[in-house]
Amino acid sequence: MKEFELKYGCNPNQKPAKIYMADGSELPVKILSGRPGYINFLDAFNGWQLVSNLKKATGLPAATSFKHVSPAGAAVGLPLTETLAKIYWVNDMDWKNFSPLACAYARARGADRMSSFGDFISLSDVCDKDTALLIKREVSDGVIAPGYTEEALEILKQKKKGNYNVIQIDENFVPAPLEHKEVFGVTFEQGRQELEIDDAMLSNIVTENKELTEEAKRDMKISLIILKYTQSNSVCFVKDGQAIGVGAGQQSRVHCTRLAGQKADNWFLRQCPKVLNLPFKDSISRAERDNAIDVYIGDEYMDVLADGMWEKTFTEKPEVFTKEEKRAWLDQMTDVTLGSDAFFPFSDNIERAHKSGVKYIAEPGGSVRDDAVIETCNKYGMVMSFTGIRLFHH
Repeated sequence: MKEFELKYGCNPNQKPAKIYMADGSELPVKILSGRPGYINFLDAFNGWQLVSNLKKATGLPAATSFKHVSPAGAAVGLPLTETLAKIYWVNDMDWKNFSPLACAYARARGADRMSSFGDFISLSDVCDKDTALLIKREVSDGVIAPGYTEEALEILKQKKKGNYNVIQIDENFVPAPLEHKEVFGVTFEQGRQELEIDDAMLSNIVTENKELTEEAKRDMKISLIILKYTQSNSVCFVKDGQAIGVGAGQQSRVHCTRLAGQKADNWFLRQCPKVLNLPFKDSISRAERDNAIDVYIGDEYMDVLADGMWEKTFTEKPEVFTKEEKRAWLDQMTDVTLGSDAFFPFSDNIERAHKSGVKYIAEPGGSVRDDAVIETCNKYGMVMSFTGIRLFHH
């Protein structure tokens, strides 16, 4: 297949639309089901690069959940805990025996389920039955992987009455070293972002605390790889091999940090027994539960707890999750890693990161206020590496 006609471009009025190879060669993908669109392919190709990089850097299967050309979540295939299985809504499945790839997608999808609703999935490995069964039950636009088992493909083809988008990519495809993009009739050319994220990039530790664990190194690399494929400005909070908060596309870096930090906080608040034990009605779907939890743990909690409202969602009225209770629970979140695609210009980013349990930071350095940022890290006993490399992505 040398070209593929799309239904339309970014929006329905943008026609005609297609993908093709400029040199006339074969496309590196096969469409096994559905008819992917313009944004689907943008998500798919960015996501595939991300999970390929993650697997190369960690040696583990990886998955990512993309929305509007940025990852809502990404993870490597580490086993789930019982609590994670509950908050990711997979505790009714055989989660203890999930394949590593299925664990990776459960984590990638589960970290920020609100943002992952209607995602496009990228998988580093051949999609197996476990992963396909997970995908089948979620609202999703499509998936890209280097292959699919017969069972997995049969399961996925049943989604959306046979219209679910399933793409197979040639895992050996290597793009040209120069890439081109046209904006307003003007063609831009640049070398591809082929920077390899490895341990050497983390070696310049600039804080007093220089104890960087192997787990922290892994999570630093994961955060930086995620940032390579996230719309800038961006920061990423990572814990235990998975993103727990991504702040993307903000003009102000501290707004990125606040956004990602709030997402990380929400991920951890969902693990509190008070939230785990919310008395949902049996008729409430997973997506509706996600929405209700998001409101319940936020500042507008009365939107779901007011008389005449709680009855729609719960079997009995939950108690308010107070500000003090939330802070006490969040104080238990530790050893979180934070990556940034460019330097932190002010120490307010570090102050906000500290509130979400950050202990390890990877950022390029190079700000005129680096000294103030380092001083704040030292105040909290953090470990910070200056990578010397910016990771803007547009």
